[in-house]
Amino acid sequence: MNVTNRDIIVALATPPFKSALSLIRCSGDGIFELINSVFSKEIGPISEKEMVYGKIIDNGQTIDEVMLFMYPKHSSVTGEDVVEITCHGSMLIANEIISLLISKGARYATKGEFTARSFFNGKTDLIKAEAVNDLINATTKEAKNITLMALSGESSNLIKPLKKEIADLLSLIEVNIDYPEYTDLEEANEDKIVSTVTMIQEKVLNILTQGKAAKVIKEGVNVAIVGKPNAGKSSLLNALLDEDKAIVTDIPGTTRDIVEGDVSIGGVVYHLLDTAGIRESGETIEEIGIKKSKEAIDKADIVIVVIDGSKGITKEDQEIIDLADKEKTIIVMNKSDIAENSSDFVKISAKNKDISSLIEKMKEMLSLEEKNFTTPSLSNERQITLLKKIDGLLSDAKRDSLYGAPIDLVSASLLSAYRCCEELLGENKSLDLTDEIFSRFCVGK
Repeated sequence: MNVTNRDIIVALATPPFKSALSLIRCSGDGIFELINSVFSKEIGPISEKEMVYGKIIDNGQTIDEVMLFMYPKHSSVTGEDVVEITCHGSMLIANEIISLLISKGARYATKGEFTARSFFNGKTDLIKAEAVNDLINATTKEAKNITLMALSGESSNLIKPLKKEIADLLSLIEVNIDYPEYTDLEEANEDKIVSTVTMIQEKVLNILTQGKAAKVIKEGVNVAIVGKPNAGKSSLLNALLDEDKAIVTDIPGTTRDIVEGDVSIGGVVYHLLDTAGIRESGETIEEIGIKKSKEAIDKADIVIVVIDGSKGITKEDQEIIDLADKEKTIIVMNKSDIAENSSDFVKISAKNKDISSLIEKMKEMLSLEEKNFTTPSLSNERQITLLKKIDGLLSDAKRDSLYGAPIDLVSASLLSAYRCCEELLGENKSLDLTDEIFSRFCVGK
């Protein structure tokens, strides 16, 4: 995306369907003049937000009666002059207005361009900009609430203090190197560096822990339901979804492909995968389904192994159990109403929709606490990767200091950690520590 491009952009901001109203958003220098050329009323210079009723006109013909919401750049979300046009919700009308604006010099916006302009014009940081897309894609109230915290800046505020603390330590090191004659300065010795880095690192690890929990809340978890043919996998999927999505018969091998469905439990979306029964098979189609089942096990966050309780655990069942990581596996004894004694397993009756014990076990495996739903977080892959990188760089700085490495080597790791904080926030400016130093120390005193 060309960030120096200052074209006037236009796009439909509401879904492209028939509705009561549609909203068309326009942004860019000169948008007020462009609107003047197609509006029934003269729009004077705009210094504050204004709302005007009138008509969009093309060659003397009225396209629609509309409301204009006008925002000068200092009060707009993009940092540019913005006009939002609310028209009637016919896609014919909306497309006519957009086409007219394009014919007058605007162009259709690319994906995310309004948010990108907001970011590059300093109206938002990168964490808040990412939250816009997360909010649009939120599928649960809990995911929405976490995303709103990021959108309001609470998640960004987790990083800003870390950035300042790293900068403070860097400043202290720089002062000690450049001004050794000032004996009244605090010394950047091993104890100071190690204790400060340890404190910062604890905060980073806390943010990482919360971020991983928030990622589960926002994105959900993949659950593979596996087992021998006719163990009750499809019945369990239907019970969890509370609908008849998978075909259930007494014929082994009925499910030959993965059947999917989503269910929200305790504020988390579980992406359920009902797989083909795992067994040796001579049928090519069924063998493909079994291969997909094994792939689903590898990709799953939780694996539910369903055992036919009326027959007890068999050698084949154990082989299936051994396919999955024990840390992410729940062994379920189905048909509990007729099952043998099986106190070591989670007992359910999928046919009777008696699955409460399994639901509790699934929730338990996620280890989520109430605070995970109410604490700001950094939770997408980019953010978590950078947090891990910061943690690693802080570990490098602490190790080098403990082993008596030159102070400039310690400083290099800290500087890289500082730049990662900038990258998290999307601050792409070059780093000059001079201002950091003199804002904290009266060197010439």
